[in-house]
Amino acid sequence: MSYVPAENRYETMRYNRCGRSGLDLPAVSLGLWYNFGGVDPFENARAMVRRAFDLGITHFDLANNYGPPPGSAEETFGQILKKDLAPYRDELIISSKAGYRMWPGPYGEWGSRKYLVASLDQSLKRMGLDYVDIFYSHRPDPRTPLEETMAALDFIVRSGRALYVGISTYDPEQTRQAAKILRELGTPCLIHQPRYNMFDRWIEDGLLDVLAEEGIGCICFSPLAQGILTNKYIGGIPEGSRAAKWPGQLHWGDEVSQARVEKVRRLNKIAEARGQSMAQMAVAWVLRHPQMTSALIGASRPAQIEEIVAALDNLEFTAEELQAIEEILAG
Repeated sequence: MSYVPAENRYETMRYNRCGRSGLDLPAVSLGLWYNFGGVDPFENARAMVRRAFDLGITHFDLANNYGPPPGSAEETFGQILKKDLAPYRDELIISSKAGYRMWPGPYGEWGSRKYLVASLDQSLKRMGLDYVDIFYSHRPDPRTPLEETMAALDFIVRSGRALYVGISTYDPEQTRQAAKILRELGTPCLIHQPRYNMFDRWIEDGLLDVLAEEGIGCICFSPLAQGILTNKYIGGIPEGSRAAKWPGQLHWGDEVSQARVEKVRRLNKIAEARGQSMAQMAVAWVLRHPQMTSALIGASRPAQIEEIVAALDNLEFTAEELQAIEEILAG
């Protein structure tokens, strides 16, 4: 085994306590939603994971459907574990999820006990793991009783398949109900994974308050709005970018519109005055909340991970900076 992680990997990374649990998570975590699938170069994926760990990123976030094709990101990560990270398994937080469609028929998506347990068993095989550290219900199921979904998460912990459980994209009331059920079952809800960035602020309308009251951690995904909140599109749409692959609209309704790009240009001036890139300021902005445990980033090359981790050098905002940001976003 040729890979030896950096000896100083824990010296500069910031770690935050996850809710009222005993678990710390790095302030920046790496998500494998894009660029780790079977269609992507393996050595680039491997280089990104290794560089992330060298920088103190201990949390790697996956889901059953990440790829493409679905499942292949977990297979890629399993290979990287086997080749490079197996000796350091106990230093890692590995998460996966289930909720979106994975196989045909009535048991291949949503939130039934049948689907969640079967999906996690498949995920463990793909990654070559005995357990994941965190397993999520990826989205609420409108047709399955919440009690069944939460009981499945409780069973997953008690059966040794996961150490902790969480939920993703649940609204404030669903989150409160899920937390109550899990608490009564004896398996607390560790963490919530919502989407949050300067252009998508729904969690400010009640969810953050619920998480604080319930003692649940928070890890936001898409803090850069799939690259819009970076310098990438200020001068146009580069070839090979996500916006070039999906013209007009990305996932989650994100648009590289002229109005948004103009706002990013103005926001970037604030970032420059702070000595940061636009991406660094966007990550620092989401981490300003005391309830925000970690920002979950994606990357296409190791240098992007290095850039975002450097954002941790300046997480403080003045009242004037926050006011200026609000005025731009509201405009």
